[in-house]
Amino acid sequence: MKWLVPLAPAVRAGVPEPVRRLFAHEMRAFGSLGRWVARRTHGVREGDHAAPYTGPQTAMMYGLLFVAVVETVTLAVLIPWPVVHRIALVLDVYAVVMVLALHAGCVTRPHVVGADGSLRIRYGSLFDLSVEAERIASVHVDRRYPQSGGLITFDPADDGVLDLAVGGQTTVRVELTAPVTFVRPLGRRGRARVLRFHADGPAELVRALDQALTRARTAPSPAPDQLG
Repeated sequence: MKWLVPLAPAVRAGVPEPVRRLFAHEMRAFGSLGRWVARRTHGVREGDHAAPYTGPQTAMMYGLLFVAVVETVTLAVLIPWPVVHRIALVLDVYAVVMVLALHAGCVTRPHVVGADGSLRIRYGSLFDLSVEAERIASVHVDRRYPQSGGLITFDPADDGVLDLAVGGQTTVRVELTAPVTFVRPLGRRGRARVLRFHADGPAELVRALDQALTRARTAPSPAPDQLG
């Protein structure tokens, strides 16, 4: 793949950032399929706490898969023109694989509470935000249903609250000591001081983060000779 390196500047100059990011998201999602089959997670180290968040959307994802398969079979019966049938088949198969890949990305990329008290919240390959332990002021269970109903909602006027909802709900609230910068799936940036997101086991995540923060904040400082 080294031959692609010289092309990078030309691609950045000629292809809009949203298109580049969508392509990168798809490639990571497809890569998640193999990780899903192998039952491996991404970005979870020994001692970390992985928190899944796919519960509210699993039934919907499999429902979409069922509809896509039924559509593929139906069109195969109804379309009499071979060329049109092949095109429709390719598009339908791509849709099925893409839905599986998106779900696989969410399964294999859980939220992560680091052993050092850090927090990483994600949504598949579309969203990824890491917060260092020293930036976390408090965390608690807080179930909400954002009115927008979208995946990512941000209102800078509302104390910089970022909502990362799954199935139209969030279950954890994290307040920060200072705003952090986040990047939306298509590249837009914002700064949030309050993070609200969904975890299937919010109480477990909150407990794990509280314990990790306590360990990080009560750990003895390194001796002067160790600093050198």
